[in-house]
Amino acid sequence: MGARVTEIGLGVKLIEFDYFEDYRGYYSESYSKRTFEELGIAVDFVQDNHSYSIKKGTIRGIHFQNAPYEQAKLIRCTNGIVLDFAVDLRKDSPTYKKWVSIELSKENRKQVLIPRGFGHAFITLTDDCEVLYKVDNLYYPEADRAIKFDDPEIGIEWQTDKPIISEKDRHAPSLAESDNNMMIGNWL
Repeated sequence: MGARVTEIGLGVKLIEFDYFEDYRGYYSESYSKRTFEELGIAVDFVQDNHSYSIKKGTIRGIHFQNAPYEQAKLIRCTNGIVLDFAVDLRKDSPTYKKWVSIELSKENRKQVLIPRGFGHAFITLTDDCEVLYKVDNLYYPEADRAIKFDDPEIGIEWQTDKPIISEKDRHAPSLAESDNNMMIGNWL
Protein backbone atom coordinates (compact mmCIF):
# COMPACT_ATOMS: atom_id res chain seq x y z
CA MET A 1 0.00 0.00 0.00
CA GLY A 2 1.22 3.47 -0.74
CA ALA A 3 0.42 6.95 0.46
CA ARG A 4 1.14 10.53 -0.51
CA VAL A 5 1.65 13.57 1.66
CA THR A 6 1.15 17.17 0.56
CA GLU A 7 1.56 20.27 2.72
CA ILE A 8 -1.56 22.45 2.47
CA GLY A 9 -0.11 25.33 4.51
CA LEU A 10 1.09 26.24 8.02
CA GLY A 11 2.70 22.79 8.41
CA VAL A 12 -0.68 21.05 8.05
CA LYS A 13 -0.43 17.98 5.81
CA LEU A 14 -2.88 16.23 3.50
CA ILE A 15 -2.50 12.42 3.59
CA GLU A 16 -3.92 10.23 0.83
CA PHE A 17 -3.65 6.45 0.97
CA ASP A 18 -3.97 4.25 -2.11
CA TYR A 19 -7.15 2.24 -2.26
CA PHE A 20 -8.26 -0.75 -4.26
CA GLU A 21 -11.77 -0.93 -5.62
CA ASP A 22 -13.70 -3.72 -7.32
CA TYR A 23 -17.29 -4.95 -7.61
CA ARG A 24 -17.43 -5.63 -3.83
CA GLY A 25 -16.38 -2.14 -2.74
CA TYR A 26 -12.92 -0.92 -1.76
CA TYR A 27 -10.05 -1.53 0.63
CA SER A 28 -7.49 0.92 1.97
CA GLU A 29 -5.19 1.38 4.89
CA SER A 30 -6.19 4.39 6.97
CA TYR A 31 -3.03 4.47 9.06
CA SER A 32 0.33 2.72 9.02
CA LYS A 33 3.15 3.73 11.34
CA ARG A 34 5.65 2.29 8.84
CA THR A 35 4.18 4.29 5.94
CA PHE A 36 4.14 7.48 8.02
CA GLU A 37 7.79 6.97 8.95
CA GLU A 38 8.64 6.40 5.26
CA LEU A 39 6.92 9.73 4.53
CA GLY A 40 9.01 11.43 7.24
CA ILE A 41 6.15 11.73 9.73
CA ALA A 42 7.09 10.63 13.24
CA VAL A 43 3.90 10.80 15.30
CA ASP A 44 3.03 8.25 17.96
CA PHE A 45 -0.76 8.12 18.15
CA VAL A 46 -2.21 6.98 21.49
CA GLN A 47 -5.97 7.53 21.25
CA ASP A 48 -8.75 7.32 18.63
CA ASN A 49 -11.83 9.56 18.75
CA HIS A 50 -15.13 9.32 16.87
CA SER A 51 -17.56 12.21 16.34
CA TYR A 52 -21.07 11.97 14.87
CA SER A 53 -23.10 15.04 13.85
CA ILE A 54 -26.75 14.69 12.90
CA LYS A 55 -27.39 17.95 11.04
CA LYS A 56 -25.74 19.99 8.31
CA GLY A 57 -24.31 23.23 9.72
CA THR A 58 -23.00 21.70 12.95
CA ILE A 59 -19.79 23.39 14.08
CA ARG A 60 -17.38 21.68 16.45
CA GLY A 61 -14.48 23.74 17.72
CA ILE A 62 -12.17 25.57 17.89
CA HIS A 63 -10.74 22.95 20.30
CA PHE A 64 -7.25 22.28 21.69
CA GLN A 65 -5.39 21.14 24.79
CA ASN A 66 -3.03 23.52 26.56
CA ALA A 67 0.63 22.67 27.14
CA PRO A 68 2.04 20.31 28.17
CA TYR A 69 -0.81 18.22 26.70
CA GLU A 70 -0.95 19.53 23.12
CA GLN A 71 -2.20 17.07 20.53
CA ALA A 72 -1.31 16.36 16.92
CA LYS A 73 -4.40 15.02 15.12
CA LEU A 74 -4.94 12.80 12.09
CA ILE A 75 -8.52 13.46 10.92
CA ARG A 76 -10.77 11.78 8.35
CA CYS A 77 -14.46 11.87 7.51
CA THR A 78 -16.03 8.43 7.06
CA ASN A 79 -19.59 9.57 6.32
CA GLY A 80 -20.87 12.82 4.86
CA ILE A 81 -18.80 15.91 4.09
CA VAL A 82 -17.07 18.32 6.47
CA LEU A 83 -14.95 21.41 6.02
CA ASP A 84 -12.07 20.92 8.44
CA PHE A 85 -10.04 23.81 9.93
CA ALA A 86 -6.62 24.04 11.59
CA VAL A 87 -5.79 27.29 13.41
CA ASP A 88 -2.21 28.09 14.42
CA LEU A 89 -2.41 28.96 18.14
CA ARG A 90 1.35 29.00 18.79
CA LYS A 91 1.98 32.50 20.12
CA ASP A 92 5.60 32.56 18.90
CA SER A 93 4.74 31.33 15.39
CA PRO A 94 5.02 33.60 12.34
CA THR A 95 1.62 32.20 11.28
CA TYR A 96 -0.09 32.74 14.67
CA LYS A 97 -3.89 33.11 14.22
CA LYS A 98 -3.77 31.98 10.58
CA TRP A 99 -5.91 29.04 9.48
CA VAL A 100 -6.23 26.55 6.65
CA SER A 101 -9.19 24.42 5.66
CA ILE A 102 -9.81 21.33 3.59
CA GLU A 103 -12.91 19.40 2.61
CA LEU A 104 -12.95 15.85 3.95
CA SER A 105 -15.53 13.28 2.86
CA LYS A 106 -16.35 9.62 2.60
CA GLU A 107 -15.90 9.94 -1.15
CA ASN A 108 -12.53 11.71 -1.30
CA ARG A 109 -10.97 9.58 1.50
CA LYS A 110 -8.55 12.40 2.34
CA GLN A 111 -7.02 12.78 5.78
CA VAL A 112 -5.45 15.83 7.35
CA LEU A 113 -2.56 15.81 9.82
CA ILE A 114 -2.64 18.80 12.15
CA PRO A 115 0.53 19.37 14.20
CA ARG A 116 0.70 20.17 17.89
CA GLY A 117 0.02 23.80 18.72
CA PHE A 118 -3.08 24.12 16.55
CA GLY A 119 -6.75 24.49 17.30
CA HIS A 120 -9.09 22.18 15.40
CA ALA A 121 -12.63 22.75 14.17
CA PHE A 122 -15.02 21.59 11.48
CA ILE A 123 -18.45 22.31 10.06
CA THR A 124 -20.69 19.63 8.60
CA LEU A 125 -21.70 20.31 5.00
CA THR A 126 -24.23 17.44 4.95
CA ASP A 127 -26.44 15.63 7.45
CA ASP A 128 -25.13 12.47 9.16
CA CYS A 129 -21.39 13.17 9.34
CA GLU A 130 -18.88 10.93 11.07
CA VAL A 131 -15.36 12.14 11.78
CA LEU A 132 -12.65 9.85 13.14
CA TYR A 133 -9.35 11.11 14.40
CA LYS A 134 -6.20 9.91 16.07
CA VAL A 135 -4.31 11.99 18.63
CA ASP A 136 -0.77 11.72 19.92
CA ASN A 137 -1.58 12.74 23.50
CA LEU A 138 -4.34 11.48 25.78
CA TYR A 139 -7.33 13.60 26.72
CA TYR A 140 -6.73 15.67 29.87
CA PRO A 141 -9.87 17.50 31.07
CA GLU A 142 -7.79 20.06 32.97
CA ALA A 143 -6.03 21.05 29.71
CA ASP A 144 -9.15 20.99 27.47
CA ARG A 145 -9.81 24.39 25.90
CA ALA A 146 -11.95 26.05 23.24
CA ILE A 147 -11.86 29.37 21.43
CA LYS A 148 -15.08 31.08 20.34
CA PHE A 149 -15.90 29.69 16.89
CA ASP A 150 -16.71 33.13 15.44
CA ASP A 151 -13.83 35.07 17.01
CA PRO A 152 -13.19 37.95 14.57
CA GLU A 153 -9.49 37.90 15.48
CA ILE A 154 -9.29 34.47 13.78
CA GLY A 155 -11.95 35.14 11.15
CA ILE A 156 -12.95 31.65 10.02
CA GLU A 157 -15.42 31.71 7.13
CA TRP A 158 -17.99 29.14 8.28
CA GLN A 159 -20.30 29.21 5.24
CA THR A 160 -23.46 29.28 7.35
CA ASP A 161 -25.57 31.93 9.03
CA LYS A 162 -27.38 29.43 11.28
CA PRO A 163 -24.69 27.33 13.01
CA ILE A 164 -25.57 24.47 15.31
CA ILE A 165 -23.13 24.59 18.22
CA SER A 166 -22.74 23.13 21.70
CA GLU A 167 -23.14 25.15 24.89
CA LYS A 168 -19.40 24.69 25.49
CA ASP A 169 -18.56 26.26 22.12
CA ARG A 170 -21.24 28.95 22.44
CA HIS A 171 -19.68 30.15 25.70
CA ALA A 172 -16.01 29.66 24.78
CA PRO A 173 -13.78 32.69 25.31
CA SER A 174 -12.27 34.71 22.50
CA LEU A 175 -8.61 34.11 21.73
CA ALA A 176 -7.72 37.35 23.55
CA GLU A 177 -9.63 36.17 26.66
CA SER A 178 -8.31 32.60 26.61
CA ASP A 179 -5.42 31.19 28.62
CA ASN A 180 -3.89 29.59 25.52
CA ASN A 181 -0.25 28.80 26.40
CA MET A 182 0.93 27.08 23.24
CA MET A 183 4.34 27.97 21.85
CA ILE A 184 6.57 26.36 19.23
CA GLY A 185 9.28 26.06 21.86
CA ASN A 186 7.09 23.90 24.13
CA TRP A 187 8.13 20.65 22.44
CA LEU A 188 11.34 21.41 20.53
